[in-house]
Amino acid sequence: MRNVILIGMPGSGKSTAGALLAKAIGFGFIDSDDAIRESEGKSLSRIIEEEGLDGFLAVEERVNAGLCADGCVIATGGSVVYGPRAMEHFKGMGTIVYLRLSYPEIERRLSDLKARGVAIREGYTLRDLYDERTPLYERYADVVVDLDGLDMAGAVRALTEKLKI
Repeated sequence: MRNVILIGMPGSGKSTAGALLAKAIGFGFIDSDDAIRESEGKSLSRIIEEEGLDGFLAVEERVNAGLCADGCVIATGGSVVYGPRAMEHFKGMGTIVYLRLSYPEIERRLSDLKARGVAIREGYTLRDLYDERTPLYERYADVVVDLDGLDMAGAVRALTEKLKI
């Protein structure tokens, strides 16, 4: 397995579980949100504020489609699935894993979407976002790991079992 690419809703634990998984299996770790911040020299929320949602999504797709890695766990931003070019790039470089959580669990974990830099359309609720993205996560996933009721250690165990690593 060349790389493990984690997708899922904001708050699903992609960055935290990803870093722990990488350490457990001896892989490097890349947080694609960090790559975006580094590329643009500003926070995600600032990019959204200055460029608008569509501008942010274009930046996100460009940065993710340009990521090069081998032997890494890559934690993506929750909106990466809106960028088909990035998702095709990821398909070619590893196994895409959807970290699935139920809506009530996502709602419990998330508070201030704007401060967190969540890419959400004006007038959308968290439920709207969940309903819109879930089919996209399912479409792109090679593997789905259900995380409801698991702490981070349990999430890493579930990931290694499902990935057979």
